[in-house]
Amino acid sequence: MIKLKTQKEIETLREGGLILGTILEALGHMAVPGANTADLEAEALRRIKEAHGQPSFKGYKIRKSGKGFPSALCVSVNEDVVHGAAVPGKFLQAGDIVGLDIGMKYKSLYTDTAVTVGVGEISAVAQKLLAVTQECLQLGIRQARPGNTLRDIARAIQINAESNHCGVVRELVGHGVGYAVHEDPQVPNFDSGEKGVMGVVLKPGMVIAIEPMLTLGDWHIRTGADHFALATVDGQLAAHFEHTVAIVEGGNVVITSTEESL
Repeated sequence: MIKLKTQKEIETLREGGLILGTILEALGHMAVPGANTADLEAEALRRIKEAHGQPSFKGYKIRKSGKGFPSALCVSVNEDVVHGAAVPGKFLQAGDIVGLDIGMKYKSLYTDTAVTVGVGEISAVAQKLLAVTQECLQLGIRQARPGNTLRDIARAIQINAESNHCGVVRELVGHGVGYAVHEDPQVPNFDSGEKGVMGVVLKPGMVIAIEPMLTLGDWHIRTGADHFALATVDGQLAAHFEHTVAIVEGGNVVITSTEESL
């Protein structure tokens, strides 16, 4: 069931989203060669606490295992698509690409955002993957307006990704967000042909996390080495970008953008 948010709730989400986007930017600057992901985690927790928020991923119950996720920040390196744990002893190396994904509960409402960055100097193919994935996010956001459907978002992402010879992960999707970490509807990054999901019409008050996840090779995924991450089956690089977006009259508000005025 899709739950619409009020104008006041969207304003609160925007307040929290701006804080969360700023936190993510700071963490991105910390992703340098030799960085310990535990240090990024500590900084994420410090900044969330300073903002009077709560981390929404730490302790989140994982369906298959029933275990709680161990960190507030997801740090997914190279072939890890999403959900890599930020734990002690995990170090970033020059040439890596690293996905940073973070969520926060702020004034009882949840936002979610992610970015993938290069660690030091990265290869040309890695640079292209990051650029295409980020472009896919922007194209998806452009389609997030009243009267359009989830198919419009999915097709914008899929067409751009595949025209650039990138795989689109199908087993993971975006989602509604706001009252909980994950809500209806699912927000796929490809046109599944499924009328129920693809035909959902966007309405003012809907708040969704749009998050394209692309690969350089096969789009299928497996459980990663840390038993939390989901990684590409062929070990090829993956990238992930995400914004929380509110549908409003006449268009949308990018809740987790770091731009003050939208």
